[in-house]
Amino acid sequence: MDESFDALARRFLIGVVPQAARALRRIKRRALQIPDADLRRQAVASITLKDFHVHGGCILATFLPSSQARQHVGLVASFETAVDYLDNLCDRAGSEDERDFRALHEALVDAVTPGATPRDYFRERAGDDGGYLHELVVAAQQCFVALPSYSTIAPYVRAITERYCELQALKHLRPGERERACERAFGSGIAADLRWWEGAAACGSTLPTFALAYDILRGGDARTAAAVHDAYFPYISGFHILLDYFIDRAEDETHGELNFVACYGSRATAREGLSRIGARAMEHCARLVDAQPHVFATQAMCAFYCSRPTVAEQGLVDDAAAIGRAVGLEFAPAEFATKATGPLAPLLALYRRAISV
Repeated sequence: MDESFDALARRFLIGVVPQAARALRRIKRRALQIPDADLRRQAVASITLKDFHVHGGCILATFLPSSQARQHVGLVASFETAVDYLDNLCDRAGSEDERDFRALHEALVDAVTPGATPRDYFRERAGDDGGYLHELVVAAQQCFVALPSYSTIAPYVRAITERYCELQALKHLRPGERERACERAFGSGIAADLRWWEGAAACGSTLPTFALAYDILRGGDARTAAAVHDAYFPYISGFHILLDYFIDRAEDETHGELNFVACYGSRATAREGLSRIGARAMEHCARLVDAQPHVFATQAMCAFYCSRPTVAEQGLVDDAAAIGRAVGLEFAPAEFATKATGPLAPLLALYRRAISV
């Protein structure tokens, strides 16, 4: 990692992450008021254990003036928290009811549709969360409608969200059925060079939505919106979700959850697949007129995932090194995946301080 990466990472950690952490604390206070004990536990866990999803989703705010950065952080915090909460409700509820999954995820389509009336998202369940999800939906609607010229990016955002909801409805089905359903839905039409699980992974990321919000805050237009969408979907988004599965493979196996990296069949094939898609992601970043923020975001995402303790715990440091090289990161594998030492240690320590502010 070069000096410019380090400087940008520090700017992000000092200027953006504390804002995101404060926004999450406000949402957590509301989550603690959910009457149903299990739903309250899932809502709080989605914030406490997945806060880095919101932090990472805000990374492009590093390149925005302060007022616009706050706007971007607010949008990411409300929408991504809803995304993570719903993921918990589907992952940990012991349900395999596709109707339930689809009803819950109507919330995300409503969230990106300002003016839409929140529906009864819990209609396939015995109880609800006392209005918590409704409030996240309304908060997200207010953030999206406040974007300049939201109508320019709205069709892209809705398509991204609908693909995400389709994936969530299918990937939580029972084993065997979920793989067949995802292959039917995502095995063609995403990109000719992607396998079905790679195409499915590309549909599981919210980063394209946040990149489009960033672009419009920067004064983008229909032309730049199209370019940003095409850069992020499917390669940057696919790389994002495959990295998430890369670090979570052991946990997903324990819980019997579908893991797209496991679909490669072997460790070597998985390493090649992630490296190939990472390289394609960087190629698409480089084509953007305003390339630096997107290159930095992609590299920082890779660095963060590959430095998680579970990489070393699963014996995947060599794989992390290869994936890092594919996006222009050079590091010593044994150091990079270690919590206490190595070139990332100061940044990780700063990150831990930033989220406690």
